[in-house]
Amino acid sequence: MSQTSEDRAIKRISVCGKGGSGKSTIVALLAEELSVRDWRVIVLDSDESNACLHWMLGFEYPPRPLLELVGGKKNVQRQMQKTFSDGNTSDMAVLSQPKLAVGDLPADYVVENDGRVLVTVGKIHQSLEGCACPMGVLSREFLKKLQLADDEVLVVDMEAGIEHFGRGVETSIDAVVAVVEPSLESLMLAEKVEQLTSQVGANFVGVIVNKVHSVDIASTLVNELRSRGLPALGAIHYHEELFAASLAGRRIQLTGDEVPNIVDKLLEPRASAR
Repeated sequence: MSQTSEDRAIKRISVCGKGGSGKSTIVALLAEELSVRDWRVIVLDSDESNACLHWMLGFEYPPRPLLELVGGKKNVQRQMQKTFSDGNTSDMAVLSQPKLAVGDLPADYVVENDGRVLVTVGKIHQSLEGCACPMGVLSREFLKKLQLADDEVLVVDMEAGIEHFGRGVETSIDAVVAVVEPSLESLMLAEKVEQLTSQVGANFVGVIVNKVHSVDIASTLVNELRSRGLPALGAIHYHEELFAASLAGRRIQLTGDEVPNIVDKLLEPRASAR
């Protein structure tokens, strides 16, 4: 199914969830399905702790992180300190361009294949490295300045938890999705994601239930979501092929209707109403 004018209302999708909920797996599956529908899918890896997203997308190696493009984490920290000491409460700028497209980035900061493009903000590589705030600042600015072509859609793998809302990363997102695994903690976090999304003026489109082992468990989770006022976009059951691919570091792909049905709901016109 190719995209329609209604589908194009949603162009920037962020995927949120607790650590271990399968957030990055969902990002890879959404990217696969959207590329099948003739989108050029820009995946932004904004999770500083997950080192495997490039494998899930089928890339042999990740691109160089944007953090290197702006002089590294310490340089961003220095700019943050100067901004705060000057009493400047406006957005800090670490990227020189007022606007940019993925094609403006140096070639080694982008990897692309089969209509899917990966850009990564940065990772924590060693102990005592300090907080991830510079990565959050860079993520927010990159998303604010990124210009998408008509045939492009953005999917962002957010860091686990909800700290990114405090950094304002979602202010340049028009569709927020929460991933929930079968646990009360995961459900409660999805509720918080919905609340925080509303506070920043973004659009919470629903929840993807993940890693369910039976239809009954999926139904129970969907009913629980409804009782909390959270729309369900669909469920991804536990699949041996996903587990095997993740363990081997191979590209994540899934046959069947689960992911297409989720993308149908994600892109339907009512989901894009602000």
